[in-house]
Amino acid sequence: MCIIFFKFDPRPASKNAYSTAKGDVICYYGNRGEPEPIVLTPGTYGLSNALLETPWKKLCFGKQLFLKAVKQSEALPKDALVAQLLDVLNNEEAQLPDPAIEDQGQEYIQSILSKYAAVCVRGLDYGTRTNTIILVDANGQVTFTERSMLDKDPSRWETNTHEFMLQS
Repeated sequence: MCIIFFKFDPRPASKNAYSTAKGDVICYYGNRGEPEPIVLTPGTYGLSNALLETPWKKLCFGKQLFLKAVKQSEALPKDALVAQLLDVLNNEEAQLPDPAIEDQGQEYIQSILSKYAAVCVRGLDYGTRTNTIILVDANGQVTFTERSMLDKDPSRWETNTHEFMLQS
């Protein structure tokens, strides 16, 4: 299960702003039949188990939560921002009904639809096992935080953070 939110701002407004790249271009290689990658303009994007920006309700809902956290990011210390973004990725509120998810999953999804239609999927044998937060500030400082479930037990998690500078 994968869900990704990212904000692309190649020229952040302040030194405390976070961006996904330092003045670079981001491209998306989908499977829509385009011979070339799609160059993404600055903005906020979401990706789940479908193509970029597929308007699943859980993706749209998670993107709203993500945007709220990003909007507050300048007023938060880095560790509080990471915690808030982890909360976004662990939101278990089912976003139903969602015919788009039902159509993609067909009859296979019906038994787990209420779990599958949330940003964070919690099934017995299927679901979210890892969250990753990557922050890149305007100076190229990267904070990489990964939270992983231990032994398929949703009450036990391990979190690791690594910080480093991007090389130019």
